[in-house]
Amino acid sequence: MDKTLQQDRMAAVMAGGRTVALAACLASFALAPAFAQPSAPASPTAASPAATSPTALDDTLLQAREALRTRNAARLASARDSLVAARHPLASWADYWELTNRLPQAQQAELDAFYARWPGTYVEDRLRNDWLLELGKRRDWANLRVEFPRFRMNDDREVTCFWLLAQHLEGVTVRDAALPAWRAQRDADDGCPLLGQTLMEAGVFKPEDAWETARMAIEAGRLRAAARSAALVSPAAGAAVAEMLRDPARFLNQRGGVALRREAALLALMRLAAGDPDAAAAQLEAGWQTDLNPTQAATAWAHVARHAAQRLQPDAAHWAEQAWKLRAQAERTGHSLVWSDDLLAWHVRAALRLPASDATRWPLAARAISAMSADEQRDSAWVYWRARAVLAMAPAGTAGDEARAVARGALQGLGNQTGFYPKLATEELGLRVALPPAPVPLSAAERLAARQHPGMTRALQLIALGLRSEGVREWNFSLRGMNDRELLAAAQRACDNEVWDRCINTSERTRAEIDVSQRFPTPHRDVLRRTAAQAGLEPALMYGLIRQESRFIGDARSHVGASGLMQLMPATASWTAKRIGLKYDRSMINDRDVNLRLGAAYLRLVLDDFGGSQAMATAAYNAGPGRPRRWREGPPMEAAAWAETIPFAETRDYVKKVLSNAVYYTLVLEPATPATDAGASLKTRLGPTVGPRAATAPAADNQIP
Repeated sequence: MDKTLQQDRMAAVMAGGRTVALAACLASFALAPAFAQPSAPASPTAASPAATSPTALDDTLLQAREALRTRNAARLASARDSLVAARHPLASWADYWELTNRLPQAQQAELDAFYARWPGTYVEDRLRNDWLLELGKRRDWANLRVEFPRFRMNDDREVTCFWLLAQHLEGVTVRDAALPAWRAQRDADDGCPLLGQTLMEAGVFKPEDAWETARMAIEAGRLRAAARSAALVSPAAGAAVAEMLRDPARFLNQRGGVALRREAALLALMRLAAGDPDAAAAQLEAGWQTDLNPTQAATAWAHVARHAAQRLQPDAAHWAEQAWKLRAQAERTGHSLVWSDDLLAWHVRAALRLPASDATRWPLAARAISAMSADEQRDSAWVYWRARAVLAMAPAGTAGDEARAVARGALQGLGNQTGFYPKLATEELGLRVALPPAPVPLSAAERLAARQHPGMTRALQLIALGLRSEGVREWNFSLRGMNDRELLAAAQRACDNEVWDRCINTSERTRAEIDVSQRFPTPHRDVLRRTAAQAGLEPALMYGLIRQESRFIGDARSHVGASGLMQLMPATASWTAKRIGLKYDRSMINDRDVNLRLGAAYLRLVLDDFGGSQAMATAAYNAGPGRPRRWREGPPMEAAAWAETIPFAETRDYVKKVLSNAVYYTLVLEPATPATDAGASLKTRLGPTVGPRAATAPAADNQIP
């Protein structure tokens, strides 16, 4: 239990409208140690030894994987040779493991030979990724320039930094691509800091670029990256930031007006706000707001508001308003500010927690959404809340008719999609949620092409052998470039093999054609219905939760130790078993029936503890009941707004997806009738408001883990 729109019209709607915020809102609707080198592997086209059985060869593959884990070079090389000689369908993986184990000593010729043995496969491209990183570490720019254009996935941040550096050294202008790549660096990176240092020394990057990069690193909690970026400005700047990182509050108490210290002070205020928004606000009010320039002061207040909103502090919206006033002053003097989408999202959430009667609620939300990047503004959450803001701020009568029409058009556009906010948009328009129309059935030729796809075959074999991570990567690589029909056929192959996570995730990649039977499958239907009935739960809610928790992988285990279909933590499973009188030991946690029974019982308990609120109960299932008990405090608020303002990103996403899933599962499991209307309504599942526990309600069951 752990875890387009009518843009052109909207730009012209509000000349002389109610607020600047409404006008802006409308306008923007729019691995491994070195070993001695073994002998070259046998050719994969060599004759296969007749005496070697498939089962024994599968065991050999697993032994190879274990030898990789234990760094047993000799055993790994021997297993690789046996698998290649026998032409085992997964021999490429053993060959990959063996070469990666000695990559620091490998030479380009060995890599070229590997690519020739396994052309077009996932492991070919995966090894090229690893080799590009190694070439970057060696500063072997000549071979890197040859290798990089062949890198098909091209999804490694550090490889990109090495490539851009190699291009710069060849005289290519790379600033526009290099700046965002540098800013995406992680603390442990080699390539991206080297790129930044080299381009700063060459004058391609400027001091202001380095300070902005440091601010972005502080925002992301990458302190080492922030210090490295500041040090590129000057030794004094690096020293100031190092001092600041040791004790932000002490640094701020030693006020000084020089430009360098002001830049470091902004970083200190950001850092302080992350741990104590009130302390950062006090520092600003005590004088730093006037010591900083308007852009710096606005940014400092913006971060104070962001962190206060994450803590659900009531002052968050007030501090956000302060940030926006200073931002407006800065922009009037010709300065432009770019705040991150994540920061702006928290300003929206701060606004959503304001009472409906607060006049600043919708203008603040609208301003923040309108300042987001174009891609982020297209996210269904912000399309929905922007439309709600337009509707709320539109002038009464005919003066607001056009604004209301445009907002409804945006909601209608969302209704053509799937997910939490498209469902809310549909209901906001007074319509019922319905299942998307089924696609044309797959043809025999489409199914055959999927069955004969070698990469997907390898992926399913890997998953069947328990090598799920390798299988998932092989599967996802195989999906590159597929159209909707090919994706549906691939998803169906996974469904037919009951590899439910690949079935669901593959089907979710389609755009125009949506197969609900693939996206919302119903395995274990009889036992799940029975278990749900015993616990007094809707099967649709249990299905919605399991789909999010485990994707129906019976032996799924999370990084924190949650297990089984319903992802139970061992301690929670034991506690629940005692609570319901079930004889249980920890070895039973992945037993399907036991896991379902315990998960259903626990869900029933948290539902009862939260007065039947599915929003709060699902939050409790994911994050434990103590947190949503705190999150519900304060004035009662719209349930959808409450869900959007959950502080934990994982839990926020979880609640929205589980309840959205449950709506579709209601329609999948039962024909649409008046009796199923409530289950098929997301607003009904959310409930009207979330607020403090009623005085007449039973006390919280604090024993629930």
